[in-house]
Amino acid sequence: MSITKIVITGGPCAGKTTALSWIQNAFIEKGYAVLFVPETATELISGGVAPWTCRTNADYQNCQMRMQLEKEKVYEQAARAMKQDKVLIVCDRGELDNKVYMDEETFASVLQNLGVNEVELRDSYDAVFHLVTAAKGAEEFYTTANNAARKESAAEAAAMDDKFIAAWTGHPHFRVIDNSTGFEGKMKRLIAEISSYLGEPEPYEVERKFLIEYPDIGRLESMPNCQKVEIVQTYLKVTAKEERKVRRRGQDGHYVYCETIKRRVNERKRIALERRISKDEFKTITEDVSRTLGEIRKDRYCLTCNNQYFKIDVYPFWKNKAIVDIELLHEDDPIVFPDEIRVIREVTGDRQFKNSSLAVKRPE
Repeated sequence: MSITKIVITGGPCAGKTTALSWIQNAFIEKGYAVLFVPETATELISGGVAPWTCRTNADYQNCQMRMQLEKEKVYEQAARAMKQDKVLIVCDRGELDNKVYMDEETFASVLQNLGVNEVELRDSYDAVFHLVTAAKGAEEFYTTANNAARKESAAEAAAMDDKFIAAWTGHPHFRVIDNSTGFEGKMKRLIAEISSYLGEPEPYEVERKFLIEYPDIGRLESMPNCQKVEIVQTYLKVTAKEERKVRRRGQDGHYVYCETIKRRVNERKRIALERRISKDEFKTITEDVSRTLGEIRKDRYCLTCNNQYFKIDVYPFWKNKAIVDIELLHEDDPIVFPDEIRVIREVTGDRQFKNSSLAVKRPE
């Protein structure tokens, strides 16, 4: 049974409500049971629980985030009871959206009260899809008339959109759907991105990789739309036609673990399969020297810019260069590099720059 939990988020007047209808129609046709977790803030405010009715914003956020956690647990339990073998859980906003409405101190306090950490919350979702507000690129369609709770001006909506993107930057599977096409085109691109992630018809991954000059780490770490992630990858012995690895991913002592299998279709396109594993599974696999080829450690800076998601990998053994990769929907999609990335050359398909080639070989 396949259960996938995704988030649909975005700035004000981004088309989120319409998107949920498109998702339902598209994926029921593909044989999925589609479950929708309603937006928690709307439920609470409609019931009289709001930031302005609680004593403090922290009190309200504790209520909202706890309710969100419990709702998702219920929907996951229901998903396991479904008759279909493919279930898609769609969250109308996720836990990290709440971060936008708190300062860092309040957010840290709420996480402590809930007994969770930011990495766990962010990466508990399989994929996150952000719809850009109409106030960025489709200003003539920005309106507050169709939502009584929406009070933001276009400028305020654009600023909030940036904050939502920053909150989710760092997730391993984050996509930004902009307003570069008409609204129907935007919805079709969203469905295509979700389909690609789900592997409909197959779990293809289109990735391009570039060798770059060593980045300004201080600059990256100061940017709200950039998030550092610590990664340890161990490569396993498999056939020559596929790559298998287990990964520890996180920050500040909080980690999630996964296993990934990749099979090459061509230099840019691969079939990618991924599953979550436990810390104990990761430890068992990585300690078995007879199964492993090598290990690599790196700091990854996830940077959202120009509505594209760049992953900058900085290695401890390089002081003058780094690698950036970007996953695309189509092989010929244009890439707009931010000023922080200075490309030396493309190395997609160059084996000497593959992580498996850079990994430290482990003795038998």
